[in-house]
Amino acid sequence: MTRRPVLPGAAELFRRTDTEPEPEVTELPSISATVSSPALRGGPRRAEGTPEAAAPLTLLPGGGGDADPLAGFRTPPPAPAPGPVRRGRAQRAERVRHDEKITVYISAEELLALESARLTLRGQHGVAADRGRIVREAIGVLLADLAERGEDSVLVQRLRK
Repeated sequence: MTRRPVLPGAAELFRRTDTEPEPEVTELPSISATVSSPALRGGPRRAEGTPEAAAPLTLLPGGGGDADPLAGFRTPPPAPAPGPVRRGRAQRAERVRHDEKITVYISAEELLALESARLTLRGQHGVAADRGRIVREAIGVLLADLAERGEDSVLVQRLRK
């Protein structure tokens, strides 16, 4: 008798996300097939050769009858913009190596605003950028505005406050 547990296969663990098929209901092996697994053995130990009278385990779509108590407080994600279906990872520009580093301290509100901007760029505009890239781009925009407008630039006006 082998002591190997019965584990779910890839079909039970992974699902496609690029299409919206109807949720599948899959069945796990019956309790009698999993008797050798201590993790799945719930009741008292039975003598070998005793037939199991339990019904097979069944997975229900949506997590069964347990409702999410916080579901009413969550907002649904925005609908993705229609576009061509891409398979695999999107091609990215080569990573730029930065030789210099600075440390900037920001408040919790500023960090939350920066993270919110990152998520907005990704969710609504399809632009995947990390916080460092967003900060570098913002600095570039401000410095270009300073070079172009000088005294009337946004940076000069804000720093004078």
